[in-house]
Amino acid sequence: MADERAALERLCRRFGIATDYHDIRGARHDAPTDNLLALLASFDIDASSPAQIAKAARDADAAYWRELLPPVAAVEADDVAAAVPLRLPLAMQRSRIAWSLEEEGGTVHRGECDANALPRRAHQDDGHAQGQDAGGAVECLLSPGLALPAGYHRLHIDGVVGATLIVAAPARCWRPPALEGDGRVFGPAVQLYALRSGDNWGIGDFSDLARLVEQWGARGAGIVGLNPLHALFGHNPAHISPYSPSSRQHLNPIYIDVEAVAELRHCEHAQKHVRWGGFQARLARLRATERVDYVGVAAAKREVLALLYAHFRSHGLGTNSERAHAFRSFQREGGRELRRFGLFEAIQARLHAEDASVWGWPVWPEPWRDPEGATVMRFAEAHLDEVEFHEYLQWIAEEQLDRARAHADARGMAVGLYLDLAVSVDRAGADAWSHAATYALEASVGAPPDDFNQQGQAWGLPPLRPDRLRASGYRVVIETLRANMRQAGALRIDHVMGLMRLFWIPPGKSACEGAYVHYRADELLAIVALESHRNRCM
Repeated sequence: MADERAALERLCRRFGIATDYHDIRGARHDAPTDNLLALLASFDIDASSPAQIAKAARDADAAYWRELLPPVAAVEADDVAAAVPLRLPLAMQRSRIAWSLEEEGGTVHRGECDANALPRRAHQDDGHAQGQDAGGAVECLLSPGLALPAGYHRLHIDGVVGATLIVAAPARCWRPPALEGDGRVFGPAVQLYALRSGDNWGIGDFSDLARLVEQWGARGAGIVGLNPLHALFGHNPAHISPYSPSSRQHLNPIYIDVEAVAELRHCEHAQKHVRWGGFQARLARLRATERVDYVGVAAAKREVLALLYAHFRSHGLGTNSERAHAFRSFQREGGRELRRFGLFEAIQARLHAEDASVWGWPVWPEPWRDPEGATVMRFAEAHLDEVEFHEYLQWIAEEQLDRARAHADARGMAVGLYLDLAVSVDRAGADAWSHAATYALEASVGAPPDDFNQQGQAWGLPPLRPDRLRASGYRVVIETLRANMRQAGALRIDHVMGLMRLFWIPPGKSACEGAYVHYRADELLAIVALESHRNRCM
């Protein structure tokens, strides 16, 4: 049994699964075998018997050495000594290697080197494939000798399929000049939904935020902190936790100030609806509630926003107006991610209207679960107006948040808006649907037992798979950071430990039965630093 457990632990380490952890008092806890098997299953690994464990280990070894170029390598920008690991089979060890490196800006560098002269750091049997021919493959280091600028570059080897994404990052994240040395700033941290004003419709909105920025900026504040502004679920406004979002890449339309939308000035139908006494009475009741009536607020806003979109679609999109160009430009910049979000919202709304038990994409009919599938593509063509409605809401929300950011800039705030990035997403939502293969959808993120919660914590959110995340070039992470840094002077990364490790809880288990899973901290930190500088966001 001890040998079987040792083999299982070796297999777990190959996938970054820690087989034990030390609690708050320093006591060691070994993860139960059944839980390790369940976590390996989250990586599509069958370890149900000693034979399967041995096979999985052999397969992992073979895959490791077949990967001549790693999918990602992190280096420090402008470091001429930066190197990338290569895994060369015997046939390539005795030849010259021709390489090319394409900088993000388009500049291409080419070079050659003697493979046998490259510094070596591992053989094929060195902790990876015991018992195989040590001469079968070798891991060595290739240094192009280039001081790469900060950015995302690609290294190719002639004759080898694939490329390495080289993340050349500054040594540290960006910091506002006012905070260099002993510099300090002050400002409030607020929950945007809790702001009250005589103008909002029962929930704090982006115009309230702009006024708050003005008020605090006039008092010398340099920062305004906010709860996560992530998109939740349009079909279910009662789902209100900002830390369990449908998408971390998009905004919650409930924060739109409807009366500040440009189309309202030209849409008489919407103007009459808002001025109508019955509607004004609804708004008065929504403003007077002790707590936010999310369902009531969402319904009131959706009614008028739908009218404004219909007006924009009939009077704006078909013209050569500045607004039409701005919206189309927003769509182009949002690209695939924006379109998939619009698709998710439109499909979920339609399926939920037909059957109220449809709570998210995991219970959609099978053909709808593939974002690239024929069923979804046909829906996109047949119901483009419904899809673009949700893109329109994102455009308006982004406009209004940008207006609040501009107020901070105009006031000379040293930092400006301080936004909050949730640790993960709801497994039923748009991000999980769009990037299902990148998430371990059956597992949950949480925390082991400690003095604050002796039963541990299970947050019910799926973790990102480190292997798939890395193989994709961290696309989800990069796009999520960009989306959240775009309007932010500072970004709080909730449970920042997730850049190194997260506590995974297997399906059907309690938080007492989880284990830590490790990520490539060097690569994730490099991406954070690079995006921080690009977006001037600390």
